[in-house]
Amino acid sequence: MLLRTILATTATATAAALLVPATAVALLVPATAAHAAEPASPTTASTTTTTTAASTTATGTTATTGTTAATAAERAAAAAADPVIVVGGLIGVSIAYEPIAARLRADGYRVSIYQLPNLGLGDIRESARALSSYVDQVRAATGASRVDLVTHSEGGLVSRWYVRNLGGADRVDQYISLGSPQYGTYVANILAVVGLGSCAGIVACQQMTIGSSFLADLNAGDDTPGPVRWTTLRTWQDELVRPVDNAVLADGATNILVQAWCPLRVVGHLGLVLDGTTYTAVRQTLAGAAIRPNCFAI
Repeated sequence: MLLRTILATTATATAAALLVPATAVALLVPATAAHAAEPASPTTASTTTTTTAASTTATGTTATTGTTAATAAERAAAAAADPVIVVGGLIGVSIAYEPIAARLRADGYRVSIYQLPNLGLGDIRESARALSSYVDQVRAATGASRVDLVTHSEGGLVSRWYVRNLGGADRVDQYISLGSPQYGTYVANILAVVGLGSCAGIVACQQMTIGSSFLADLNAGDDTPGPVRWTTLRTWQDELVRPVDNAVLADGATNILVQAWCPLRVVGHLGLVLDGTTYTAVRQTLAGAAIRPNCFAI
């Protein structure tokens, strides 16, 4: 899918130096991330508590999400917990992350979606600086001292750079990555084989190649610095992160393979933000509960 993404982006942007509108790109390729030139104001980007989508029964256990819903007590605890920022990845529109954001809101969490600047095509370090500013906006708007980050794909690398190098360790409580190429992916490397050179000049793709100088800097030393609680989720069917185990972190991180719990569950790269089973693991992680994904969640 990364190969398809880069090919589509290159084809539509060669004559215009990648200045194609985000809406046009979204029509050309499956959305795996979100774009905004500047982070939206957290006061208008769903950082306040949203009314739950659950259809509550007397016991508070029925919801429209297709998973086992949080009880009233669990929703109250979630509303008092750290605000959650869903950090998108490479290429796409914010609507791609609304399904997981909606599930979190239904369970009581205060949620916003961070859309990577410039479609996530530029330097990951610059995206991390923009994320730093956005986190501070959310903290100011909510009064929270820390936030939880639920990240997808490139967003996991952006968030790790922020935590590691830009003071995020003091502002982030939990880090959860969904299919992030923590140690790179051969899908990025293979572009040279098909005649596109070094990722067709796309900086973020170059940085996600196995052996890049960016990843060498990011992964030097401790994978899990600071008091942050680190969790990764991955799937065997991830078509972008190859090898799949490059999505894990060392040094005490909790690494969850969907198929280790649910061997018959088929989840692709974008599917990690849509899949009910994956979401149950995300929710359990945020709540500090034992990880027991629901293999039948939709």
